[in-house]
Parts: sequence; structure tokens; C-alpha cells
Amino acid sequence: MPLLEFRDVGYRIADKTILSHLSFSVEAGETLVLLGRSGSGKTTALKMTNGLLFPTTGQVLVEGRPTLEWDPIRLKRRIGYVIQEAGLFPHLTVAENVGLVPKLEGWNPSERDRRAGDLLEKVGLAPAEFLTRYPRQLSGGERQRVGVARALAADPALLLFDEPFGALDPVTRRELQQQFLELGRDFHKTCIFVTHDVREALRLGTRVALLVGGRLETIAAPAEFRCAQTEEARAFLAGLED
Repeated sequence: MPLLEFRDVGYRIADKTILSHLSFSVEAGETLVLLGRSGSGKTTALKMTNGLLFPTTGQVLVEGRPTLEWDPIRLKRRIGYVIQEAGLFPHLTVAENVGLVPKLEGWNPSERDRRAGDLLEKVGLAPAEFLTRYPRQLSGGERQRVGVARALAADPALLLFDEPFGALDPVTRRELQQQFLELGRDFHKTCIFVTHDVREALRLGTRVALLVGGRLETIAAPAEFRCAQTEEARAFLAGLED
């Protein structure tokens, strides 16, 4: 059974179609990158995965169950979510931010502290230096690392990344892309990653799904995607020559 499945999903706001007949599945351990221009529907599709939005038509299934049938709180806690600028709570320390979902899940303080320290090590931040800091005391790259640690904290089945590295400088972005690959190998998580950067998509994805106007134009492994002949795929691939 796929961990995530979109079955003929459509989404409309008033008379505007955002997604149309979107179908794909994601197996456990896979990283599917949703690639597309601004307005292509990729972030809307991402938000349907954890119940922030629901289809107008069709179904989104997580672990074989339609999102409409999940308890909304339970669903969101089963899924880690990393956004641009990390979305950390400014009044909480790094340790408190990372331990937030475990706290809601009833973990005791020593378990939360141990988990936060372990995950900071994994994302390249020294626990002794960073656990007691507040988000305002971190650089953009450090905030994103904490955001990834927070997403992993309660050991979710699925991780969502909504252009998490888009606001970072090229060097930091490259470093975090490499760390994303290393964490994928360490934790064997299933990931959905949204980007408009074809280089990032080809580097990070086990498959790349290209959306155009809310429809799925191409879905393929990176090597196959590089050979795609559809109009939009060729437009994106032309950027590799710049």
C-alpha cells in the first residue's frame, strides 16, 4: 500500500481551478519532488497531504485512509512540516521548539531533551550551544536546521518540505541539500518536497513530478526526467544549461 496517494484530485476556489485530475502515489522511503512554476498548484497539493486543505473532487489517502476520515490533529502529528524560514515559535527556545510535538504527545521532559539534543547533532548544531537559544539568535540556515529537527522529533511517517531552502544563500542552500540527503539515508523517511528549482529537484528526488496549471505533466526518476520531451519539462531543463 502506498504511504500517500492522490486519486483524481481536483481543487477549486470559486470559479478558479487550482488542481485538476491529479493522480500519483508515493511509496514508503521515497522522496517525491513537486516541481513547477509559481501558481502551478504544487503547494496546494502539499497542503492537502496533511489536511490543511481538502479536495473538491477525488481523494487524498494517507496510509490508506482518506484525509477526511482522519482525526485532523492526529493526521497533522503524523506528518512533519518544514516551511521557508522554518516557522519557529519566537518565544520558545530551540529545545522547546524541537520538543513541541513530543510534548503534545505526552513524552516526559527527559525524553524530549534527549531527543532534541540527538536531532540537533544530526542536523549539525552543537546541543550545548544551541538548545537554549531563541530563534532570533539564529541565522537563516540555523533556523532551517532547527525546523528540520522539529519535523523529525516525533518520528512522523511522512515529511513535507515547502521550498525550505529558497530564501538561503547559495552556499548554505547547497549544504542543507546535502544534509537533506544524509538525513534521508539515516532516517529512511518518506518525503514530499516542493521547489521551483530544477537542479534541486533532480538532486534531491527519487522521482520528480512536474505540475503545469494544476495538472501533472510529467513524473519520472531524475535520469528519465532529464530526457523528457514535454514542453514544460524541456523549458525547465533548459535552465541546466545556464
